[in-house]
Amino acid sequence: MKIYSCILLIFMCVNTFGQENLSLSDAIKKGLEQNYDIRIIKKSQEIAGENNSWGTAGRYPTIDLEFASRNRYDDTEDSDITTNILSPSAKINWTLFNGFSIFHQKAKFEDLYRLSEGNTAVVIENSIQAVILQYYTILLEKEKLIVFEEVMKLSKDRYDQMLQKKELGSAVTFDVLQAQNSWLEDRTNYLQQKINTENSVRQLNLLMGEEENNTYVFADSLATELYDYKYNVLREKLFSNNNTLKNQYINEILSKREIDIARAAFWPRLSLNSGVDFLRTIQKINELPSTTSDSYDYFANLTLSLNIFNGFNTKRAVEIAKIQKEISKIETEEMKQSLSISLANLLELYSVQKELLSLANENLEAAKLNLQISEEKFRAGNINSFNYRDIQLIYLNSSIGKVNAIFNLINTNTELTRLTGGIITEN
Repeated sequence: MKIYSCILLIFMCVNTFGQENLSLSDAIKKGLEQNYDIRIIKKSQEIAGENNSWGTAGRYPTIDLEFASRNRYDDTEDSDITTNILSPSAKINWTLFNGFSIFHQKAKFEDLYRLSEGNTAVVIENSIQAVILQYYTILLEKEKLIVFEEVMKLSKDRYDQMLQKKELGSAVTFDVLQAQNSWLEDRTNYLQQKINTENSVRQLNLLMGEEENNTYVFADSLATELYDYKYNVLREKLFSNNNTLKNQYINEILSKREIDIARAAFWPRLSLNSGVDFLRTIQKINELPSTTSDSYDYFANLTLSLNIFNGFNTKRAVEIAKIQKEISKIETEEMKQSLSISLANLLELYSVQKELLSLANENLEAAKLNLQISEEKFRAGNINSFNYRDIQLIYLNSSIGKVNAIFNLINTNTELTRLTGGIITEN
């Protein structure tokens, strides 16, 4: 038995030694570098950066090179005529003026790029929050696993004692079966909790972009600091730092840009069409030597156009853009109101959860003391197995209640930090 214990201890040490130490900051760093959602949104930001150019806005001309070859053979009674025509050309089309639409379009692409940056910030915030909560979920599941293991061992001791009492004649089969059922139930809960713990580690690996079977030694513990938040201070941070709200402000600016773009259609449009054509004709008649002739054609044309009437479509486009601007303004007001309510709800929840944690600590201390006393009384035969089992369950629920209370505080605090725009700066 001693040899088996030594081998098991050596195996556990070797297995632990091969695992990577992972702190919360390490997990966040891995997530920022490898999280799939972050990598995807950064690629989308790169696309917005590519579109943010004067060329996309239409400032520069388009230049086309063409090459045409036309060949003809005429077979008549008197002669055979072969004609080859080569015609390369270069053409330039350039919009010189279109009611300042080019400048409005460029400003729009700059705003879209800023919005893309804002969307990236939101995804990064959500990913950091997900990593934080998943990291603490693992710690929560591990704490639960410890509790289930402790209760399982107590049930096993109780079952062994019942077997001994039955052999001595002081317990009946019913008592043994009841103790056995409790032990099997606790073992089932332990095994299920073990699966939950392993699954939570796999989920963290997904958020960090790591292989699903990677295992770690988690350096942090399931603990949290308690803060005394002030609503007015948090509300000010909310309106100035919340990235979702910042993106909505950019959407308001974009709606204003659409009005300017629509109004550009009232202005005249001036365009330049210029180029050069080269024509080479090679002709051969019967047995005579072939003849070659070259010609050049240069052209430069200006076109000024102004729409006089198009069924008031341009006017309608401007009015629709103005309405969209008003809609965007209303959406901003609604978002600010909704975020304020969410902040108030979270702050109140956080305050209640602090009290619940204090109650959970007191409840666990009482349950732990009650379990110690009951264990001694059970061994002495002063209480029956049913009462002892009830006290075990009270201890189990109290222990899980405490770790749940801690996790709930971490969850709410993380959401408060994200809502007020501090989750990126603080991590």
